[in-house]
Amino acid sequence: RLQLFPTTCYECHSARAQEVQAENVTVAEGGQAEINCKLHQYDGSIVVIQNPSRQTLFFNGTRALKDERFQLVEFTQKQVRIVLSNARLEDEGGYFCQLYTEDTHHQIAILTVLVPPENPLVEVKEQAVEGGEVELTCSVPRSRPAATLRWYRDRREIKGISSKQEIGKVFSITNVVRFRVERKDHSSIVTCEATHPALRGQRKQTQYVLDVQYSPTARIHPPQGVMREGDTLVLTCAVNGNPLPTDIKWSRANDSLPERALIEGEVLTIPNLSLLDNGTYVCQVANKHGRSSDQYVLVVYDPGAIVEAQTSVPYAIVGGILALLVFLVICVLIVMVWCSIRQKGSYLTHEASGLDEHGEAREAFLNGGDGHKRKEEFFI
Repeated sequence: RLQLFPTTCYECHSARAQEVQAENVTVAEGGQAEINCKLHQYDGSIVVIQNPSRQTLFFNGTRALKDERFQLVEFTQKQVRIVLSNARLEDEGGYFCQLYTEDTHHQIAILTVLVPPENPLVEVKEQAVEGGEVELTCSVPRSRPAATLRWYRDRREIKGISSKQEIGKVFSITNVVRFRVERKDHSSIVTCEATHPALRGQRKQTQYVLDVQYSPTARIHPPQGVMREGDTLVLTCAVNGNPLPTDIKWSRANDSLPERALIEGEVLTIPNLSLLDNGTYVCQVANKHGRSSDQYVLVVYDPGAIVEAQTSVPYAIVGGILALLVFLVICVLIVMVWCSIRQKGSYLTHEASGLDEHGEAREAFLNGGDGHKRKEEFFI
C-alpha cells in the first residue's frame, strides 16, 4: 500500500465548497489506495462517489458499479472512505465526491498511479576482449514517471548516456556505458541501479559480471630438490586464459619425449629417470587470442655426484668464513704495528730535544753565568 502527497482539494465547483473536502492520492501500480471524502454539517442528504469516467461507484453507501476492487470501508456523518485494491493505470484520474442538498457540492480527488521499475536488464553488445572496450546497456521497459538509471563500478559511479521513450502512459528508459577493459577486469562486477519515487528510497539493482577474454599464460611448476637417477619427475603446467586452453602440448627441445613419459592434461610424469632423460621440456598452450609456453631444464645426477655436491657445500662455507677471519686479524696487526712505530718516533724526538737543553745548562754553570742575564731554570 502506497499513499503519498496528500493535498487540499483539486477543484471546487460550489460557493459552499467547505461542505465537502477531498484529498489527492498517489499509489503504486498494484498497490492499495484510499479515497476520502470529508463531510461537514451532513444532514442525511444523498452522497455519490463517481470514478473518472463519471460512473457511480457508491450511492449513499450502496454499491452501484460491479468492480470488487472498490470497497466502501466507512460511511459516517463526517467521512466517506473507499479503498481501491490492485490499482491500475486505467484507474488514474479524478474521483468525484458529491453531496446533494439544496445545493450540489462536490470536490475531485485526483488519483495518480505510479509504475515502479522492475530490476534493470543488463546486456552486453559484444564479447569483451582485453585491450578493447566493452559496451553495456541497462534498461527498464516500464516506469512512470521515468526511472533514473546509474552505473557503479568498485563503488564508484561511472557516467553513461541515458535516453527514454514514452509508450502510452509509461516510459522505457535505457542507459549505455562504455569503458576499456584488461584481463584484470575479468570477473569484476558492474552494477546498474534504478531509483524511482514509488520505491520510497529503495533501489532496484542488477549486477553484471564482466567476461573479458584474453590470451593464455603457461607456467611450469618444477619439482623441489635435485633429480637423481631412478627418481620420478612430475611437472605441472599451470594454465590461465579466457577461454581456458584445453589442449596442452608437452615436448622436449631437439628430441622426443621418453617412451615411458605419461601425459595427463597439464601434468607430465617421467618415472625411473636416467641420464638420457636430460634436456629442456616445454609446455605449450593456445587459445583464439594467442599462445604461450614455458620450459624446464632437467639435469639428472647420479647418486654419488649428488652426495659429493651436498657434502662440499658446508666445507666451502666454513673455508670462506675462516679466510675472512684471517684477513681481519692481519688487518688488525698491521694497524697496531703502524701505530706503534709512530708513537716510538715521537718519543725519540722529544728525548733528543731534552739532551740539547741539558748541555746548555752545564755550559752556563761552568761559565759562572751572566749578571746581566736573568736566571733560567732547566728541568732535566
